[in-house]
Amino acid sequence: MTPFRVFIVDDSAVVRAVISTMLSSDPEITIAGFAANGFQTMDRLPEARPDLVTLDIEMPGMNGLETLVEIRKIYPKLPVIMFSSLTERGATATLDALARGASDYVTKPSGGTSARTQERLREDLLRKIKSLCAARTLLPSRTSLPLSPPQPRLVAGEQPPRVDVVAIGASIGGPCALTALLQQIPPDFPVPIVVVQHMPPVFTRLFAERLHGLGRLKVHEGRDGVRIFPGQLWIAPGDWHMTVARVGGEVVLALNQGAQENSCRPAVDVLFRSVAVSYKANVLAIVLTGMGADGTLGCASIREAGGQVIVQDEESSVVWGMPGSVVAAQVAADVYPLHRIAAEMVRRVSAQSALAHAAQA
Repeated sequence: MTPFRVFIVDDSAVVRAVISTMLSSDPEITIAGFAANGFQTMDRLPEARPDLVTLDIEMPGMNGLETLVEIRKIYPKLPVIMFSSLTERGATATLDALARGASDYVTKPSGGTSARTQERLREDLLRKIKSLCAARTLLPSRTSLPLSPPQPRLVAGEQPPRVDVVAIGASIGGPCALTALLQQIPPDFPVPIVVVQHMPPVFTRLFAERLHGLGRLKVHEGRDGVRIFPGQLWIAPGDWHMTVARVGGEVVLALNQGAQENSCRPAVDVLFRSVAVSYKANVLAIVLTGMGADGTLGCASIREAGGQVIVQDEESSVVWGMPGSVVAAQVAADVYPLHRIAAEMVRRVSAQSALAHAAQA
């Protein structure tokens, strides 16, 4: 296998050396080149021919966001991973970068440069580089998985169960996918939406505020004990698992810092399992673009309870790990491109709400 070529952009020679050492220790990675600023980046990329770029956000002259915009003008499909700090300013800049076409990000250690801290950063960076490069280099015919795996069929004349909640899981590429999805959902959406997007603390709060600013639905970062309502969306806070539970006649959120699942906290599986318990068959689960297999076991629980599961297709996903895993496990009822998911979501929820109202009339 030809190693993936990574181009490193950072104004610090020390940081460039550290990243280079981290990556060069893996035989699947080779360093395609370096740049200390945005101007050098644009000059050197044509000759370097990288498979991926790592890009620092805070640089003098042409900063990371400005450099990203210039890269996207010439290389619209080249994966770019941003280096960010775990601060409010860093999180805001990272969300700006994702909106401008960055593929993903890694966060710099907030304190110390211990061997353990550097090893965690190395593992995170390598995992993301390999996922993004593999997604870019594989051919369109790369999967033999069925687009619509076999599912139990409804009896003739039987209607699918009513949808009382929508649960969504996403990771790499998720912020842009969720933003696009939310822009197509009507403000009077008749059920609550609960979301796990793999993000660290601070990032989830700012992302919720950004989605709320779109003016479609009321969007909140999840809080322990809060009651959930139709037409509102809750995002699991970074470093906390989020679940739902019935308390009397209400459904409330609960947060915990239990063990990571699938190396994640929050984890999609944790939320999805709780939704299956609390809502039984009245769930629509959606798995969007993301790396790994988080959400697969949770989707299986939802299917076993009689709920519906749909996933984003491979072509429109930044990384088809999470939705592809659900398809491979044969628990996805349908697969849709991102631009169709919102309409399908509205159709499934609204159709069953109308039937329920008609039955009560």
